[in-house]
Amino acid sequence: MAKAAKIEFVCTECGMNYQRWQGQCRCGAWNTLAEFKPSAGQTKKAATRSVVGGYAGGVGGGSKKINDIATTEAEKQLTGIGELDRVLSGGVTTGSVNIISGDPGAGKTTLLSDLVARMSQRMPSLYCTAEESLSQFKNRVNRLKLDYNPDELYLLSETSVETIIEELEKNNIKFAVIDSIQAVVTDAANGSPGSPSQVKSAAQALTQYCKQNDVTMFIIAHVNKNNEIAGPQTLVHIVDALLHIDTNDGQIRTLRANKNRFGDIDTVGIFRMCERGMLSVDNPSEIFLSGSSTDSPGSTITCIRKGNRNLLLEIQCLTTETEAEFPQRVCVGLNMNRIKMLTGILRKHTKTKIFHDTFFNIVGGLRIDETETCIDLALVTALLSSLNEFVVPRTTCIMGELSLNGDVRPIDSGVPRVKEAAQHGFTEIFIPFRNYHKSMEGLGAKITPVKTVHELLSLIN
Repeated sequence: MAKAAKIEFVCTECGMNYQRWQGQCRCGAWNTLAEFKPSAGQTKKAATRSVVGGYAGGVGGGSKKINDIATTEAEKQLTGIGELDRVLSGGVTTGSVNIISGDPGAGKTTLLSDLVARMSQRMPSLYCTAEESLSQFKNRVNRLKLDYNPDELYLLSETSVETIIEELEKNNIKFAVIDSIQAVVTDAANGSPGSPSQVKSAAQALTQYCKQNDVTMFIIAHVNKNNEIAGPQTLVHIVDALLHIDTNDGQIRTLRANKNRFGDIDTVGIFRMCERGMLSVDNPSEIFLSGSSTDSPGSTITCIRKGNRNLLLEIQCLTTETEAEFPQRVCVGLNMNRIKMLTGILRKHTKTKIFHDTFFNIVGGLRIDETETCIDLALVTALLSSLNEFVVPRTTCIMGELSLNGDVRPIDSGVPRVKEAAQHGFTEIFIPFRNYHKSMEGLGAKITPVKTVHELLSLIN
């Protein structure tokens, strides 16, 4: 009588295996263990590869002295998509496996369609789609008017990992896109597409092939309701780079690297989604400034930091007499809790009474995180500007964090922010007193350090 297949339980959050079900995983997540039955028909080769081989496909050989190991520099290629090259620290690395994730409609397929078309002009390239027909993909290519090499661009509609690898070998593919990892399956594991066992085994098989044959691959991954990659956490450890597209209000898309073995993770790429696809924004500050030629109350310009990039943006505030019993507070792109705290500081330290409907907006549709505190001074200045009907000149940039006692606290990367503002022609820049540095004086702008919110308001008025 054949022995029954052993049943294991795998955590969908971190990928840890257990012999029996339990309520909480060691990673701290509750009710995330899913039943997994190893495939009885798994071939010896597949079993050896998944158990003995590492994610990079290295098997056996024993240990070696460090001086006996040959070193090779990672070869990078520019893709022609400026913001993607920036995030990948100088281009895509040959033989790397990269995951790109994002909400539905974020632009993952659009961006990679452009990328595979560009790469087909240099090498045999394959786009494998398991979620749409080949005619749909071709229609997108024609709609976006992408330039590609018809002799080197291959399209495949397949869900089997083994068949995909066969196509890669048959056509000597050197660049591939898999859309998506939750839709493909492998014979080396049981379970339905998207299950932890299938996602992990499929990603490991594709990664091993790419590492052994110098194939560069991009894999699209779905996200869950928490905006995190759906599936086991081991998926993140298998690949070389993890890219994520943030969808801001409007057409702006932000691409950031949460993991990159061949570069840093501080760089952020800015794209604009339009009928021509995902277009790189070389100068994001132009988008986030309204471009208005007239001065008006309630408008202030500040400088934020996205990764290692400094972005100038305009904060707009409108105050009107309330017609209801209680005044309204409306924020677009800003955190409401931050606004409530700043209005409380103004009432306490400047005796400002705000019995008006207040509306805040970020030009360009960018969403500001709650942790971005450098815009505090710009927010209170815009509010008081609209409330008291005075104009802040458009050549003035204001940045700084406001503490609960009314003091202006320093911000990080003060010198690069001031340089960014000076390069865009701002003639007066207000900064926290403790951020002042002598190197700021030679930039052609008047640098005004401030210590308290009272001092800022007296200088502006």
